[in-house]
Amino acid sequence: MRGTWHAAACALQSPRMSDAKPAYVDLQVNGYGGVDFNKDDLSGEELQRCCQRLAADGTATFLATVITEDLDKMAQRLRRLADLREQDALARKMMLGFHIEGPFINEENGYKGAHPADAIRPAQEDEMKRLLDAAQGLTKLVTLAPERDAGLKVTRLLAKQGILVSAGHCNPSLEQLEAALDAGVSMFTHLGNGCPAQLPRHDHIVQRVLSFAGRLWICFIADGVHVPYLALRNYLKVAGLERTIVVTDAIAPAGLGPGLYTLGRWQLKIGEDMVARAPDGSHLVGSAISMPISVERLMKLGGLSHPEALKLTAENPRRALGLL
Repeated sequence: MRGTWHAAACALQSPRMSDAKPAYVDLQVNGYGGVDFNKDDLSGEELQRCCQRLAADGTATFLATVITEDLDKMAQRLRRLADLREQDALARKMMLGFHIEGPFINEENGYKGAHPADAIRPAQEDEMKRLLDAAQGLTKLVTLAPERDAGLKVTRLLAKQGILVSAGHCNPSLEQLEAALDAGVSMFTHLGNGCPAQLPRHDHIVQRVLSFAGRLWICFIADGVHVPYLALRNYLKVAGLERTIVVTDAIAPAGLGPGLYTLGRWQLKIGEDMVARAPDGSHLVGSAISMPISVERLMKLGGLSHPEALKLTAENPRRALGLL
C-alpha cells in the first residue's frame, strides 16, 4: 500500500510461535511494524526497524512488495529501497529482493482490489525494463494480468531473466491462462482475492486457476477473512500442499495488533481478525497479520499439522524462489 504511516493506537505485541527459529519466508510484504515500503521518503532506520520486527516474529527472508502507482513513483521507490538495502547488513540478509505487484493488472472493479485505478496500465516491455533497472537486479517476482500482456511479451521477458511471473489481479480466460503458463507464468498471487466478491457460478478465475494446480505455485492469505477457512481447506485439497504457499500481504500495521491507523489516504480500523478494511467496509485493504498468527490459524482453523503449516510458510516459498 502507498502513503505515509501514522499509528493512532497503542500497538499490541503479536503472539510468538513456540519454535525459537521458525524461519518463515514471506513473498509479499508491503510493510510491517509501522513501516510502509510504498512511500517516497522511506529511511534506512525504518527499513532496519522493519527487518528487526520481522525477524522477531520469525521471518527469515521476505520480498519487499511495491504496488501499482505512477511509474515514476514506483521506480523511485524501488531504487530507494534497493539503495537502503545495500547500506544495511540486516536488510541484505533478510530482504532477498522485490515483488513488483502491478501496475500491469486488470483495471476492472474487483480485480484491481485496492490498487489505484488511475495508475493501472497494460503491460509494456519498455516500462517493465524501467522498473527492473530501478530495482537494480533485485526483482524476484512480478504479479501481472496475463490478459493485459499483449502477446505475453512481458511475461516472456521476465521468464527469460529467471524472474518468477505470477498471475494476479486478473481475469484471463482458460485459454489465456494456459497460454500464459506456456509463456512462463508459474505462480498465482493470493488466490480468492484480487477478484470480485460475486463471481459467475462455475466459470471464474478461482476455478480456472485450480484447474492448473499441477503447474502453478498457488499463494493464499491465511487470515481466515481474505479466504474463509471453509474455502481454504477445500482449495488446499485440490491444489495440494506441495504446490501451495501462504503469504501475509502485510501492510504497515502488521505485527502491531488491533487499533486505529492512518495509512496514506486510508483511515483503517484493524480488529482482532487482523484485517484492514476500507473506511466504508466495501473491500479489504490488505492484511495486518503476522506469520506466527497465520501458522496458528492454519493449525487451529485450517486443520493442518505444525509441519504442514511450516511447509506452506517456510519450505514451499523457499522452493519457489530456488533457495532449496
